[in-house]
Amino acid sequence: QVQLVESGGGLVQAGGSLRLSCAVSGRTFSRYAMGWFRQPPGKEREFVAAISWSGGSTSTADSVKGRFTISRDSAKNTVYLQMNSLKPEDTAVYYCVADARSVATLARSPNYWGQGTQVTVSS
Repeated sequence: QVQLVESGGGLVQAGGSLRLSCAVSGRTFSRYAMGWFRQPPGKEREFVAAISWSGGSTSTADSVKGRFTISRDSAKNTVYLQMNSLKPEDTAVYYCVADARSVATLARSPNYWGQGTQVTVSS
């Protein structure tokens, strides 16, 4: 079992930045692909970004490419999402996710989900 706990959400003005963190406990962190999904108000959950277990491969949704960066720190069992140039349409609950298989499968249907953290971007 893997436990994921997100932090770092909040209210920010358009154009601002936030960094989300996800602390991972349970199984061996280094063997899991990690990532982020989000759910905007009234919409379905959508893929945001993913990083391979080695950190050597990343994938980012077109809607956030060039603005969001995913990274991981194996020593701290933590994955991060740096969000820059935030827009009101980035407002959503952001979920940390993990998958033991691959970045590709994580982007479609992750094994594990955190509880989520709210990000609100005001115009």
